[in-house]
Amino acid sequence: LREARGEIALAREHRLPRLVELADLRGDLQMHTSETDGKATIDEMAEAARTLKYEYMAITDHSKRVTMARGLDAKRLRQQWQAIDRWNASAHGFTILKSVELDILENGKLDLPDDVLAEADYVVATIHYGLNQTERELTGRLVSAAQHRWIDAIGHPTGRLLGKRQPYPLDFDQLARAAAAAGCLLELNGHPERMDLPDTLAAAAKQHGVRFVLSTDSHQPNNLPFMKYAVDLARRAWLESGDIANTRPLAEFRKALKRAKESR
Repeated sequence: LREARGEIALAREHRLPRLVELADLRGDLQMHTSETDGKATIDEMAEAARTLKYEYMAITDHSKRVTMARGLDAKRLRQQWQAIDRWNASAHGFTILKSVELDILENGKLDLPDDVLAEADYVVATIHYGLNQTERELTGRLVSAAQHRWIDAIGHPTGRLLGKRQPYPLDFDQLARAAAAAGCLLELNGHPERMDLPDTLAAAAKQHGVRFVLSTDSHQPNNLPFMKYAVDLARRAWLESGDIANTRPLAEFRKALKRAKESR
């Protein structure tokens, strides 16, 4: 808590918040399988998540634009979702959410049509291409996605890769305001190569009323413990359990998503 953000005064007044803890998390909402660039099957990822006592998880394989990862087109994605439906029908006390990591294209359009996105349980939108665009263009892409009816979250919002790539130019306040107004979640990605959102931006986003999701971006079962790094980011940002959607039981998590309002 010693981040020079008023914690000493709060401590004197006995008003320090109860920050989120790893045990509060009910599910992991970004991971990949061998259908794209992961190294394990749905079954293997699900069993690893169950050992962590989660209630749910999202399989978020890449959409088709990410050709380097053999991204899924609508046909392959729906086939995967059918397999997830079969898995869920045979499981008890654990749910795999039908999801996708959806690319936001260079022209601002989305990589899959609305009729596909409407069938998902959860969609996280991200940018992988066009990183040399201007701040205005990149911000516009992210804001447009955050406002889209079937986009539940913006993943690794700054695009940074630690030690490899700087964040792309972004008016983060504009994105945070748009996400808060639209009810779109922002991701704290705990993968050691990303750690995105940074804690300073997450703290700023909270002041705008943004809610968050914590994820690992796992590509194999032994990546799932990366959640502790996402929690570390959240704690440095002074996030409490109530700020984070995936601290909620599954039914409450579903109701908290933007798509729950669209489906009424």
